[in-house]
Amino acid sequence: MQGFQLEIFPEGPVLIQRAIEIWQARSAAAIRERGRFTVALAGGSTPKKLYAALAQTPGIPWQQTWLFWGDERYVPPDHPESNYRMVRETLLQQIGIPAAQVFPMPTQAGDPLRDAAEYEATLRQIFGAECPSLDLVWLGVGEDGHTASLFPDTAALQVQHRWVTVGQKGQEPRLTLTYPVLNQAAQVVFLVTGANKAPIVKEALTTEAHLPCQRVNPRGRLLWLLDAAAAAQLPLPCVPLLS
Repeated sequence: MQGFQLEIFPEGPVLIQRAIEIWQARSAAAIRERGRFTVALAGGSTPKKLYAALAQTPGIPWQQTWLFWGDERYVPPDHPESNYRMVRETLLQQIGIPAAQVFPMPTQAGDPLRDAAEYEATLRQIFGAECPSLDLVWLGVGEDGHTASLFPDTAALQVQHRWVTVGQKGQEPRLTLTYPVLNQAAQVVFLVTGANKAPIVKEALTTEAHLPCQRVNPRGRLLWLLDAAAAAQLPLPCVPLLS
């Protein structure tokens, strides 16, 4: 990573409120400029809290919002581990967003490569031939340093000419946006909470790039939102080596 901003919050609810503020600011700017707001969603427990809070936030311009997925487990959409199911239950069922503006990753062809190609074709229909420039991308970080479904020492890390590819967690295939798409975003926000993430947060923010999450370098703004537990091992004052 090169330039990034870091914000640390005493507890999760304050972090979630800040995330809502970022969503609102980015959506207002995008709709003012282009008439629509495009955002890629993340899975995980912290984004789930964000989506539940967004569902209860008045004034979100859902009619002008287009939702995409940053990654997805290769399971049916009603599977308990499906990111789409989580978003549907916490957010989509509570809001008035047009169904034609919701783009979950397909996972039912029985062929992950085929479904990855289908999702890329969908993106090309919407954004054209140029790599998508999403207004906002939400990401998390795993304890191994992965983000989206870009795992350490996997082929997906090297994909440069596709927008969507197959990531592997062990023997489990997943679909994921690639670095070219993530790094074309106007803003990327990492949401990271919990003491179990403190070691990888320290490694990600204070060492030379070697983790998948460290290869996220968007053309726009890069922001890390941490709670105090996730930030506990950062040096104080926290001056990341690569900031």
